[in-house]
Amino acid sequence: MNLGIAGRWALVCAASKGLGKACAQALVSEGVNVVITARGEEALNETANQLRALNPAVTVIAVAGDISTAPGRAAALAAHGHFDILVNNAGGPPPGDFRDWDREAWIKALDANMLTPIELIKATVDGMAERGFGRIVNITSSAVKSPIESLGLSNGARSGLTGFIAGLARQENIASCNVTINNLQPGSFDTDRLRNNLIEAAEGLGQDSEAFLDECRQEIPAKRFGSPEEFGAFCAFVCSAHASYITGQNLLIDGGAIRSM
Repeated sequence: MNLGIAGRWALVCAASKGLGKACAQALVSEGVNVVITARGEEALNETANQLRALNPAVTVIAVAGDISTAPGRAAALAAHGHFDILVNNAGGPPPGDFRDWDREAWIKALDANMLTPIELIKATVDGMAERGFGRIVNITSSAVKSPIESLGLSNGARSGLTGFIAGLARQENIASCNVTINNLQPGSFDTDRLRNNLIEAAEGLGQDSEAFLDECRQEIPAKRFGSPEEFGAFCAFVCSAHASYITGQNLLIDGGAIRSM
């Protein structure tokens, strides 16, 4: 299927690895020019070179910096004159007990997982509406639908973004202008972050890490972790010309792990 987005420009956040990188790869494969951001310059530049090799016909611009800061956002937005596609993504805050989190911990979580996406949407959505095309995708978490006890910082910040998007996506001057805003809610995907978190959890329980990983897979109806590539492909479809009637939605991608109707 031709997704009808060749030649568009996308800003993809936290794109040096994991799900952000997979989204950038899928978009580049469809002929989309990308600006990719991440804090780690070396890994980001390596990813940029891989994307250029994947499709030499597109332009790939790497902007290293912290997207959760005003200077980081300004640098990313200045890399190109306009964006047709925005993929908001950021690593989740650490787990813990809410009794141990001070105001600074909460503000840091809100900055990364709620306020930064809102600021980037604010900077791009009106231009998208004026040009008659826009796709905004926020990578949140399946924990928004089924909160994880130890991830209170993430549950709170991402749920705040979800509530904000529910209203914004349906505003007439956005929805009627071929601009869609959706949230992708990933479950367990086979990324370095997931593996590291699960190995750490296994060690904390005194269990063999590989056996623990397999146990986690067996709890998913699909009996496996998702691949970043299939997540990226889904993201690219949601950004496509064919997805213009999908907006304000929370799209769960989790192998059936969340048991709800």
